[in-house]
Amino acid sequence: MSDILGDRDESIPDVTTRVAEPSRQSQLPKRFYKSVSVSEIENGFTLELDGRSVRTPGRSLVAAPVRAVAEMLAAEWDAQKDRIDPMTMPATRLINTSIDGVATDMQAVKEDIIRYSGSDLLCYRAASPRGLVALQRQHWDPLIDWAQMTLGAHFTLVEGVIHCEQPPETIAAFGAHVGMIDDPLKLSALHVVTTLTGSAVLAVAVLRGEQDGESAWKIAHVDEEWQASQWGEDAEATAARAVKFRDMKAASDILAVLA
Repeated sequence: MSDILGDRDESIPDVTTRVAEPSRQSQLPKRFYKSVSVSEIENGFTLELDGRSVRTPGRSLVAAPVRAVAEMLAAEWDAQKDRIDPMTMPATRLINTSIDGVATDMQAVKEDIIRYSGSDLLCYRAASPRGLVALQRQHWDPLIDWAQMTLGAHFTLVEGVIHCEQPPETIAAFGAHVGMIDDPLKLSALHVVTTLTGSAVLAVAVLRGEQDGESAWKIAHVDEEWQASQWGEDAEATAARAVKFRDMKAASDILAVLA
């Protein structure tokens, strides 16, 4: 059961092919339950399958702090057909990670998010062509301004991809806001948004309600969208991005209900 409830199995490809699909399906366990429900407990809400509480791979009770999150989990489990596919259950994987992993070492996760702010996507700008430069300014400058005004973090912008150290006071100011997060689930969701977008600034903007998940996703992929508008979309890359967006949406939806 641990491979069902835990992190996704890296040996199973995100985007399947006709050749890989039969073997992938054969690795997935059959659905073993009929009913899915949410039950209220003293400090939150649990997910139940046929009246029995679900546990994480580490054998901890799967408990959500608010009903809305528990209902997200229930919807994922209820949507499973003949076989249980963890790739279609991002909220379940996220809450398991928060309980079994993040809750045991929140400081390490905070430090990882803060490291992203030191090389934030929004700070690295194209020198050309003019169309891409204009799009980056249009979508990214408002967030850089927001970070300065709201978080007190003044980020340095550079052209190209060569790493540029951000001022220590900028990292300290940004880190202070991340450091105040005391909810493992919220921190887990923030980390997912950060890693999927490449921007800690954008992730905190989602946390603060400045951006929703869909708009943040588009902002993070300005470069790819511009490339596609010039030379067309790559079908494989588009499919892979759709899989990642599923995780992004689950994380941003959880941040929205925990705000």
